[in-house]
Amino acid sequence: MRGIVYTGSDVEVTDQLTIGDPGPKEVRVAIGAAGVCHSDLSVINGTIPWKAPSVLGHEGAGVVEAVGSEVRSVKPGDHVVIATLASCGTCRACATGHPTWCVKTLGNVSTPFTYKGEPASNFAATSVFAESTIVQEVQAVKISKEVPMTSACLIGCGVLTGVGSVLNRAKVRAGETSAVFGVGGVGLNVIQGLRLAGASRIIAVDTLASKEDLARQFGATHFVDASQTDAVAAIREIVPPGPAQVTGALGWTGGVNWSFDCVGHPAVLRNALDVLDWGGNALAIGIPPQGTEVSVDVNALAYVDRGLLGCRYGSSRPHHDIPLMVELYLSGRLMLDELVTEQKPLEGFREIVEDMEAGKLARGVLTF
Repeated sequence: MRGIVYTGSDVEVTDQLTIGDPGPKEVRVAIGAAGVCHSDLSVINGTIPWKAPSVLGHEGAGVVEAVGSEVRSVKPGDHVVIATLASCGTCRACATGHPTWCVKTLGNVSTPFTYKGEPASNFAATSVFAESTIVQEVQAVKISKEVPMTSACLIGCGVLTGVGSVLNRAKVRAGETSAVFGVGGVGLNVIQGLRLAGASRIIAVDTLASKEDLARQFGATHFVDASQTDAVAAIREIVPPGPAQVTGALGWTGGVNWSFDCVGHPAVLRNALDVLDWGGNALAIGIPPQGTEVSVDVNALAYVDRGLLGCRYGSSRPHHDIPLMVELYLSGRLMLDELVTEQKPLEGFREIVEDMEAGKLARGVLTF
């Protein structure tokens, strides 16, 4: 079986993988398409420490090949999106609709593969950079066969993370204002989540001016080229104080109600805090190296109800949110096809990575 393996120092496209049968509560899925996400690259460059050898990939869709004896929600032949959350379904977090809080979803590593005859781990409980993978039943969410695999796969991470951060974590209300730092795969989905929520101003920020057209296509009302201007100052000009507001001892007024750091850099997160109006909130979505810190004047938060929120996987409830994303896509309200700017077979993985790092892609997709 073919796949992409992280060897500890590099990645290798190989045909020396094997996979077994699913356990009683497991599902084996033949992968149809897989998106390449920065989290995969973070394993390769060491930002996310991970055991080797392991099969990479965590944004995928495919067709069910086989199911365990206790599986009831899917059957062979079903099209599914694979969620990364292998939640237990019974703890208090799961029972109250917060599977991203389930402790069983962290450090959830198994070895469903062999690589050159030795056990190989999964990544993010999914490992979709392989012709087949094995996941827990709770991770395989049935979808309509009308959705192309190349589009469906993106729901599994980038779409849930971006759109979910707006609808589930921020719960943005119609008319509120926003700034989105980083116009990559996740940032574009934050932008279209804000469009779906009815945000009045959606300010996209990136260091590549070439991202403007794509940002506006997905719903941005303004674009700030952070390579040419002070992004904070530019956003303050776009969303100035109202006529009754003045700058005082507790910081300037005006700014956005919501900001989203989709980059994962402390300077960007600080900018996301600095553009908030009184009562505004910043969401940390991008993943920096472990131990990364950001400095902030606590008074600028405490006295005026500003907030900094973490957001994992868009605070998603996959069995609710994935069908919702499919419904929005089929009704023409959610853009998925437009996210796919490059398709390659497994052997084209490095080309996709190069184009990602050059800022040329919304999402690159591997096909099988």
